[in-house]
Amino acid sequence: MGKAASYKAARGQFERDALRLLCSDLISPATRAQLAGLVNERAFGDELNRVVYEEIVGAGPVAPRRLRELLPGRVTLRGFPDFEPKEFLGTTGAEDDIDKLFESLLDLAEGPADQHTKALGQSA
Repeated sequence: MGKAASYKAARGQFERDALRLLCSDLISPATRAQLAGLVNERAFGDELNRVVYEEIVGAGPVAPRRLRELLPGRVTLRGFPDFEPKEFLGTTGAEDDIDKLFESLLDLAEGPADQHTKALGQSA
């Protein structure tokens, strides 16, 4: 696998980690809305990840369980008929990786995917 493909795969996982945090039971709906407000949709390089993010923002401060119920229909209507939240997001409530999930989200808040110059997961 070349560098570009490797970066794209790592970037996609990085984006999904941020989305996992936004869908998790570990943060309140109000906190989710505040954290999502820190990220620009252009920070997502993967189209599916961007659409999921936009739908999370569009859902507003709803309970995490309700959000996970709403996402499949909303993402399907946006052109991704095979979207499965459990498969896409994986575990959404693991407390042991919350630091990693927060770091992913905060790194995305720094700017669009094509403007990131530091290595993924590395603090400045």
